[in-house]
Amino acid sequence: LFHALNSRAMVRRYAKSVGKTNKEVTVIVAHMGGGSSVSLHRNGLVIDTTDALGGDGPISPERAGTVPGFPLVEMCFSGQYTKAEIKKKLVGKGGAVAYFGTNDIREVLSRADAGDQACATFLKGFCVSVAKYIGALATVACGKVDAIILTGGIAHSAYITADIASRVGFIAPVEVYAGENEVESLAENGYGILSGEFEVK
Repeated sequence: LFHALNSRAMVRRYAKSVGKTNKEVTVIVAHMGGGSSVSLHRNGLVIDTTDALGGDGPISPERAGTVPGFPLVEMCFSGQYTKAEIKKKLVGKGGAVAYFGTNDIREVLSRADAGDQACATFLKGFCVSVAKYIGALATVACGKVDAIILTGGIAHSAYITADIASRVGFIAPVEVYAGENEVESLAENGYGILSGEFEVK
């Protein structure tokens, strides 16, 4: 449903940085890549998340994000698209791909810097979309959040992370851990199992 490996690894990294374990913190993680997911971690468990693989969550380079139901129903029953085509519009060929023909956010940023207003509007929409889902998950935790983590490849963009942080910083401190880190997460989990730190289920 979401970017479980990297998100959980970043919660562990944050917890360690403040002298705690992942079972002692409540953290919201926004993983921003070709697809984006936002998840709420509390007491070592993921208690809520967007269904990024199912079309739920923020708009992203390859995904439309959550869309209004009625227009989607109209598209599905218009006879113009197959089931597979509709799914691709939501996940794979949505977002920046649909608007600009690219899933590379660096290209969108570059075009925005060069004066492309459509790209600038998309980037602002992306930041607002991610921030809205962070805010929504904060309500699940009654606002009692220790940190908000921005991660994934798009977190390399200082413009994007600063914009999102300006919108959600009132909830909790914002930490930026850029990159995917999934291979490292697998290695950490393997080590945790071998060292007896993690229980195998």
